[in-house]
Amino acid sequence: MAGPALLVYTRTTGYRHDSIPAGIAALRALGGFEARAREDPAALEEPLDRYAAVVFLSTSGEVLTPAGRERLTAYVEGGGGFAGVHAATCTEEDWPYYGELLAARFAGHPPVQPGRALVEDRDHPATRHLPPVWETTDEWYDFSASPRPNAHVLLSADESSYAGGTMGDDHPLAWCRTQGAGRVFYTALGHPAEAYTDPLFLDHLRGGITWAAAAR
Repeated sequence: MAGPALLVYTRTTGYRHDSIPAGIAALRALGGFEARAREDPAALEEPLDRYAAVVFLSTSGEVLTPAGRERLTAYVEGGGGFAGVHAATCTEEDWPYYGELLAARFAGHPPVQPGRALVEDRDHPATRHLPPVWETTDEWYDFSASPRPNAHVLLSADESSYAGGTMGDDHPLAWCRTQGAGRVFYTALGHPAEAYTDPLFLDHLRGGITWAAAAR
């Protein structure tokens, strides 16, 4: 029997990640949810209350119509869950509310390489299964400012473990927050297709999305 529905939105008008199909397949296989992948902006113009959470999976550029922005705002403020994965912070850059929703904007990244992620919250569903120091290979996003003043940081980057980081000692990678009556989860990880077969990353996604969906 299918679980609660997720709207997995993958529209891109900027860079398109090759890992999007792997991400869709992984979300469909997570268990506990019925993941419905959509690319058409009309997906966000339709009633969203049927969804336990809306997931922006490596979206990029301007991906919403004015009606879609209104629907998403009302959905989250009214208690809907929102999860952003990787390039979701490269999305809707001219919409101030979206920047507030995710609490950070993408600024750049060095090449994909191994590095260390440090767990800051050992109890959150998105991170409690992870080792305190998680060694993984990904595209280590930098942000224009730390989301820490407006979000609860779950995972941060150890910039000494890889080359090219620009944020220094305060480099969040995954966090959560509330917006109105809704819950928001974001993870900067998820660039390579291989991430979506990594049991640790899949549990990270499952925990974060489940937490966001619990607002409904």
